[in-house]
Amino acid sequence: MRQMIFQWQMTETDKPFRLEQTEAPALKSGEALVEVAGCGVCHTDISFWHYGVKTKHALPLTLGHEISGTVVEGSGEWLNKKVIVPAVLPCGDCELCKSGRSNICRNQLMPGNDFHGGFASHIVVPAKYLCPVPDEVLKKYPLRHLAVIADAVSTPYQVVKKSELMPGDLAIVIGVGGVGIYGAQIAKIFGAKVIALDVSDEKLAIAKENGIDAALNIKGLDVKIIKDKVKDMAAAMKAPKYGWKIFEISGTKAGQELAFNLITYASTLSVVGFTMDKLELRLSNLMAFDAKLVGTWGCKPELYPEVVELVGSGKLNVENFIQTFPMSIINEVFSNTLAHKYSKRSILLPDFK
Repeated sequence: MRQMIFQWQMTETDKPFRLEQTEAPALKSGEALVEVAGCGVCHTDISFWHYGVKTKHALPLTLGHEISGTVVEGSGEWLNKKVIVPAVLPCGDCELCKSGRSNICRNQLMPGNDFHGGFASHIVVPAKYLCPVPDEVLKKYPLRHLAVIADAVSTPYQVVKKSELMPGDLAIVIGVGGVGIYGAQIAKIFGAKVIALDVSDEKLAIAKENGIDAALNIKGLDVKIIKDKVKDMAAAMKAPKYGWKIFEISGTKAGQELAFNLITYASTLSVVGFTMDKLELRLSNLMAFDAKLVGTWGCKPELYPEVVELVGSGKLNVENFIQTFPMSIINEVFSNTLAHKYSKRSILLPDFK
């Protein structure tokens, strides 16, 4: 008898998720059946569920792309391995993959978008880019907590590397919630002097408690006032006046407008957060300041072992910034996430009977 899969499926925008039970399909060559340990709730999931962003797979669809688990069926080399499932699964053979841009492979598959995702008891995935979790890491963290590596940690890791941040640089992180707090920490680990900007005193306090150099609540402040305060903070920290590395992770129109207005000479602005809102910008600022504007999409699977090693080394703590809930209350968690009631990343744990 085939393994039964329980999954919470999205049927319509803004409608409650529905519990479904199906038989696991027979695996194709190169596929693995992963028993889910934990699956994080991402802003992208909220965008699909509430804001009407279209999924590639037709509804009903099981969302969730931030997954850790154990391989329970598949090729012998993977069987019983504890793994992270990359949020973006490339083909590995196309022009983009071969040029080091596998995260934007046009043949990529994304759990919870192209096929049924991780808000389930099990998930069928291509095994090629699964990231094994070493035993020494599992001695420090339960596998379910490591689900955040699949997106919330790996995405800012890739973008910090892409930004060419160097020790001594000033890094300005806008939005230090679920993804942003990891981005701020990673920038600090890379040797930057880090300023956190947010509208939440609680999130800023968490950032300060975890080694971020300076924090500013920007709620209600004019852009010019914010920029002047950032300059003062940078001077007090003896940080560079130029070449600022700006990371927009809030995924809001206000955050993106602020990020663009913080650009100065030789700055690099990395856009990490997602919003459907449109902005009106003067792109000539990039020319005048000889600045760079960098986009990012997920993280290429080739970098995942580096991220796991960083977490395993103890340099990057993940547990201070997560909270877990039983998957059976997924509808409550999504509603609360939409209402900004959580200051930490939510991970849903399968509790199917």
